[in-house]
Amino acid sequence: MNFKVSREVPEKTLGILGGLGPAASAEFLRLLAVMAPADSDQKHPEIIMLSRPSIPDRSTFIMGNGPSPEGKLKEGLLQVASWGADILAVPCNTAHYFINRFREDLPVPLVHIVESTVDLAREKGPEGSWLLATEGTVKSGVYEEYANKLGYSLFLPSKELQNRVQESIRLVKANRTEEGGKLLKEAILDLWKEREIPVIAACTEIPLAYGKTDLPEAMCVSSLAALAEACLEKLYS
Repeated sequence: MNFKVSREVPEKTLGILGGLGPAASAEFLRLLAVMAPADSDQKHPEIIMLSRPSIPDRSTFIMGNGPSPEGKLKEGLLQVASWGADILAVPCNTAHYFINRFREDLPVPLVHIVESTVDLAREKGPEGSWLLATEGTVKSGVYEEYANKLGYSLFLPSKELQNRVQESIRLVKANRTEEGGKLLKEAILDLWKEREIPVIAACTEIPLAYGKTDLPEAMCVSSLAALAEACLEKLYS
């Protein structure tokens, strides 16, 4: 934990809009459990979760196909807030391109996965990081926009390597995580031949694929772990 714990039991409730995708949301819940500064059930945070995998694909819309997910994202977050959540989180990077449009309209604060991840990347790789994300996230520029505000350098893979990253994400979503990890490892090793800096796992499926490799943990900035830590900080400090 990179934050000071000032209370044993959180006073606030975390609300999660998940299912984007389901495996990533399950891993997010696991991280919240193992990273929480709690030594008994009663000291873990109260969590409300709505898993809504029916929300239209975020990248598909950004790339010019399919319906917009914006309305369903806002509707889901408002529903979770209405159930009593004091803090909101969405374990999906691409979704935040749309969330940025209505973030100020939400009735309670949202812990932003992009901001949390870039902040952690600056600690792990002050000289810059490779951005590994969906085609939609890359095209949206949501990571570059925040990184530029901080003067932090992000590097993008070539089109050929981006295609491999995208395929790795697809394999994880299809419950073929071992295959996704193998493909991701090959892509990352090629990136490191060019510049050996940390990779930002800026899609919540990528940490799952990275976990199936034998690549060093210190060289991956997991957006799931970054979001989990930022949420726990809000809850415990």
